[in-house]
Amino acid sequence: MPAAAKPGKANGHRRAILDLAPLELDCLNALWPLGEASVRDIHGALQPVRPRAYTTIMTILDRLAQKGVVERRKQGRAWRYRPVLSADEAREGALEQIVIHYFGGSREALLRHLRGERPEPAPRNAPPAARGEASPRRAPRRHAAQTPAEPPPPEPPIDPTLL
Repeated sequence: MPAAAKPGKANGHRRAILDLAPLELDCLNALWPLGEASVRDIHGALQPVRPRAYTTIMTILDRLAQKGVVERRKQGRAWRYRPVLSADEAREGALEQIVIHYFGGSREALLRHLRGERPEPAPRNAPPAARGEASPRRAPRRHAAQTPAEPPPPEPPIDPTLL
């Protein structure tokens, strides 16, 4: 993906296609096959699958332009929109983010997951990514098997007069 096509937070744009809201992604999915389109074109393409008001689609496209995900140009009284990234470039970027954040940068781990293979447990002294943790910034989740050794306090007896 060309460096100029990558949205970055420095310009007020989002870093990843995964950061887009569902309706923003729906608008992009309607725009990609068209190449360039007006609000009316995208609104019409979305009507059968996700009916929304024309002004809603206009607002979403304006936000996508502000985020640097689409470019727009004035044609007469209407704006024409075109995506900055192709659908393939967006998918590549999204998958790369998933691999980095959910699979410790390992494409092989993603493939094993997609095949339904269970990962082998990593040693406790292994780096966080090898233990299956998404990020060293996040505390690991506790599962039932990882609860502390001390038992929970006993529940007080039920007062029979309350029954």
